[in-house]
Amino acid sequence: MKGEKEYHIALGEGDVGRYVILPGDPKRTEKIAGYFDNVREMAFNREFRTFTGTIDGIKVSATSTGIGCPSAAICVEELIRCGADTFIRVGTAGGLQPHIKIGDLVITTASVRDEGTTVQYVPIQYPAVADYRVCSALKEAAQKLGFPHHIGIGHTKDAFYTEGSEDIPLLEENRLKWKVWERANVLATAMEASALYVISSIRRVRAGEVLAVIGLTYKDEPIVSKKGVEEAIKTALEAVKILAAKEGKNEKK
Repeated sequence: MKGEKEYHIALGEGDVGRYVILPGDPKRTEKIAGYFDNVREMAFNREFRTFTGTIDGIKVSATSTGIGCPSAAICVEELIRCGADTFIRVGTAGGLQPHIKIGDLVITTASVRDEGTTVQYVPIQYPAVADYRVCSALKEAAQKLGFPHHIGIGHTKDAFYTEGSEDIPLLEENRLKWKVWERANVLATAMEASALYVISSIRRVRAGEVLAVIGLTYKDEPIVSKKGVEEAIKTALEAVKILAAKEGKNEKK
């Protein structure tokens, strides 16, 4: 209802900017907010922590989604109700291609829907696709900042500890699937993008994603080093500036 706070994220209309950066980790919202001016912590409920401030006069927020598609879907649905319409996920991922190095960035244009949340919205044949304007801004930002980056299809999964675990009943099937994604030139795997992309398409808002590659999933090394996270954050914030400048809709509040 109008004037009330959303149940899970504890935010209401006016509490967030139209541009929202979406990390998974609540602690990372504080790191992102360190780049904001006039920053204020708006809410911290469950896994959902939000800061709102400005960058170059543009009202922007950072909200953590928690881990996985179910919580990310709840977060995005409620942020849309609060007035947000442009989302950039900043996350970490495991590389699926040998040419992608630890610390590189991956900007996903779409994501494999290897999870169970989005099938409760639309059939599996419906694509999980990023907004082309957000992707373009992320690419331009990464190039401007000089960060090594790759652009292409990502992968979204539900389970983390099925990778490299010898006692999983579906061990052989899982290994075969990873080979399929590698051969299909899927760049990296994470846990939230397909929900973000499907919901954004349905709700007619915009979304994109920039990932820091911290592991090499194709080598059964899901976490090696948390390099690239700062670069991913800077890329997302620069992309917001690019989008706002192109749209001529800087929100100076």
